Amino acid sequence: MSLTLHFHPLASFCWKPLIALYENDTPFEAVIVDLGDEASRAAFLTVSPTGKMPALRDDARDCTVLESTIVVEYLAAHYPGPVELIPADIDLALQVRQADRFYDFYVQHPMQKIVGDRLRPTDKTDPFGVEEARAQLRNSYAIVEEEMAARTWAVGESFTMADCAASPALFYANKVEPFGEKFPALKRYHDRLLTRPSFARVIEEAGPYFKLFPYNNG
Repeated sequence: MSLTLHFHPLASFCWKPLIALYENDTPFEAVIVDLGDEASRAAFLTVSPTGKMPALRDDARDCTVLESTIVVEYLAAHYPGPVELIPADIDLALQVRQADRFYDFYVQHPMQKIVGDRLRPTDKTDPFGVEEARAQLRNSYAIVEEEMAARTWAVGESFTMADCAASPALFYANKVEPFGEKFPALKRYHDRLLTRPSFARVIEEAGPYFKLFPYNNG
């Protein structure tokens, strides 16, 4: 098998390329990385020297691809399928890439700030930084609420890379800063993502690892 994805089932940024692979039934070998295991970590560092997941190895093209967005771009370019994750229309493609960046920078990153703070020792937490992250999430929710009032997917009526990015971002953000009742269009979009077969599969496979997620520590 040409493609190997190195990832962890709980890692939010790993979900984006997993969804992309499942959307187009792209064959690949899955290698789960355990950075807490010395042998697993050492093996992964030979693939990704920074130690960052995900990493895609393509033996057929003798190429290693790092960073979740770049992995999806690579798959769209070299292993396309029936679901056009990067539109051929350049203007639409730019909208998809912009939405992808939005969900990574303004939903994923503040969500991870909150999660990371929950994992810190009690005398090393950052309450001010966490409240800033919560405010950023609420502002992002308001933006998505307005955008999704008349859309099915993140950029119009077709599922794209932007939705691959939105899925993990919104799933985990809702765990640490719940949507509540103020964002009905956002909630409907999130519900549609949950029923997308590719995303449902990712969540199911992550199930055994959810016990490691710090859900309700404040």
